[in-house]
Amino acid sequence: MRVLGIETSCDETGVAVYDSQQGLLAHALHSQVALHAAYGGVVPELASRDHVRKLLPLLRRVMDAARTGPDQVDGVAYTAGPGLIGALLVGSAAARSLAWAWQVPAVAVHHMEGHLLAPMLDDPPPPFPFVALLVSGGHTQLIRVAGVGRYQMLGESLDDAAGEAFDKTAKLLGLPYPGGPALAKLAEGGNPKRFRFPRPMTNRPGLDFSFSGLKTFAINTLRGAGDDEQTRADIALAFELAVVETLLIKCRRALKETGLKRLVVAGGVGANARLRAALDLLARDRQVEVYYPRLELCTDNGAMIAYAGCQRLLAGEREPPVFRAMPRWPLQSLPAPP
Repeated sequence: MRVLGIETSCDETGVAVYDSQQGLLAHALHSQVALHAAYGGVVPELASRDHVRKLLPLLRRVMDAARTGPDQVDGVAYTAGPGLIGALLVGSAAARSLAWAWQVPAVAVHHMEGHLLAPMLDDPPPPFPFVALLVSGGHTQLIRVAGVGRYQMLGESLDDAAGEAFDKTAKLLGLPYPGGPALAKLAEGGNPKRFRFPRPMTNRPGLDFSFSGLKTFAINTLRGAGDDEQTRADIALAFELAVVETLLIKCRRALKETGLKRLVVAGGVGANARLRAALDLLARDRQVEVYYPRLELCTDNGAMIAYAGCQRLLAGEREPPVFRAMPRWPLQSLPAPP
């Protein structure tokens, strides 16, 4: 089965063609970072308009690169949520219209299921079951994954997600958008012995997360220590270390509670070099296998949507000719394929 995948949940337009026999044939991504940088964050209306401008040219480019014509497409997959409602509607309208015109089935894909299954695009893919750490700008979740659609939520963020906390802390440090990579870059020059931030919710049982307090701690530390360049670097490092160690502690706890020996890390924060180094050390110490998607698939992308949609279509899922866009859509509400 050959599937066209479309991703427009937020500020990146992604298109891909995936073939169940040949693998990923082509994919391309347009980032809106430059568009939103002047505002210090994503402006939903501007994001929607840019998806309208960029989606069809990107689609033509990917179809050409995959050497695939409309008559060779067996299904269309698109991100239906969660995300920005306007952005989701752009992808939904385009995908449903193409599926209708080409007379092929369409399937709505959960954005986080796409991230969850992104490591399956690499070789070798992680075998089921495994523990997944989904860590991005909007979500921080630990999930036991027994198969496609068979998800058990173990813990999640109660307030700010890890990526959101990165961006907010970067902003208060005067760093440009997107804040996460800029903060990690600044942290490279930090002194690890100067400040120590708390590791939230690690001194109690459970697998939930809370990162909003770290932002407040960073503000108070900055006010008390001065605003010179070295202090900002030291705060950035202390913040990053706190987030990474918190994620590490919770991952170790989840693996112990489930008895599993495989960990999948996905989402934009999964590209953080310090987090990867810490989890690689965990893998060596605990004899655990850790899987990451390649860096280009850590951010939002069409490849993960095409793959997840292909699995759903192969299982027989179809949907009526309606536009689906769900800004809020709990992952655990997804049905397991028949």
